[in-house]
Amino acid sequence: MEGDNEKITIRVPKRYLKAIDYLVRADDFPSRSEAIRAAVRDMIYERIELVPDKIQKIQAAEQAVENAVALEEKLLKL
Repeated sequence: MEGDNEKITIRVPKRYLKAIDYLVRADDFPSRSEAIRAAVRDMIYERIELVPDKIQKIQAAEQAVENAVALEEKLLKL
């Protein structure tokens, strides 16, 4: 698994880091890296299904704007 990982640098508020360190000291995670990997994984699993819904809403909004513009242009030509 190590060969599949990429190293990144992030900045987090100190209070988050203190909470992560607490979880590591409490043996909830073996390291900061494992805690952060778990957090990223959980966020992805939680949010991955929201993306298609957001895309559909954006597309619907764009279509509504296009329809409104077309209607406005049509009415202005009358």
